[in-house]
Amino acid sequence: MPTEFELRKRNSQFAEKARAGKNPIKPSRQDKLSKRSPVSIWALGIILFVVLGGVIFELLRLFFL
Repeated sequence: MPTEFELRKRNSQFAEKARAGKNPIKPSRQDKLSKRSPVSIWALGIILFVVLGGVIFELLRLFFL
């Protein structure tokens, strides 16, 4: 079993590597939220459907009526 000194040494080495970015660590909740889009995928799909659908119907109206 490792001694307390060895554990502290390994913990400090890990902390230094984590700060330097050499060991992957779980991103914090704040980091995850900052990378997310403010609009959900469903809302984006509905917006695109309404806009593109309106454009298509307007073009059909211009050409055929």
